[in-house]
Amino acid sequence: MRLQDRVAIVTGAASGIGRASAELFAAEGAKVLAVDLEPFSLDHENIETFDQDVSAESAATAIIGGAVERFGKLDILMNNAGIGAGAPVEEFPDALWDKCLAVNLTPHFKLSKAAIPHLKESEAGRIINVASVMADGTDYGLAAYSAAKAGVAGLTRNLALELGRYGITANYILPGAIRTGMTVNFKDPKIAEIWAKKSPLKRLGEPVDLARGALFLASDDGGFVTGHGLNVDGGLMLRV
Repeated sequence: MRLQDRVAIVTGAASGIGRASAELFAAEGAKVLAVDLEPFSLDHENIETFDQDVSAESAATAIIGGAVERFGKLDILMNNAGIGAGAPVEEFPDALWDKCLAVNLTPHFKLSKAAIPHLKESEAGRIINVASVMADGTDYGLAAYSAAKAGVAGLTRNLALELGRYGITANYILPGAIRTGMTVNFKDPKIAEIWAKKSPLKRLGEPVDLARGALFLASDDGGFVTGHGLNVDGGLMLRV
């Protein structure tokens, strides 16, 4: 019960990393507002779902306000919602670039900004942003995705610097190849196999692998860790 009596928000919680994190936080005692674009359900008494597009103009106010209204406070914000986007820069549609940043970066800023007044009142305020190993590296066609995730890393370090005086930590997680909607739906199943072989552990990560890293950062165990990028990639980037 490492999160007993704490209140958490997890975005992108209908599936994958977000779902696993919301479920693990709840199992560890937290009250969780689980946020995603479309209606969904999570079967745990500590979880309430909230349908909201994180890129909408009023999303931050609605999400932060929704958690405080339901649970009376806020201790943990986990910005996880994201989308993939791939094309060579020369061919990359401007609208897709804008959408990628509007989902993968801007909500992290707006939600964090809206959460800060409430996190200041918490005895263990936490911001956990989900970036990607592509924040430090890149691959063909990932200009927008890599730029957004690198932005998440930079934003988080700045939050850590500014909020430390209030006892609030801010960290980011760098997932590698994880078995989520972005990987299980590869057109060629061999692509997932290739990514698995690149890891020294010779497998894709599971969403719960990321959730366990998030739990560490959300709990008292991670109370003296801030401004940190936690690689949860099975060693994928060791040879880069």
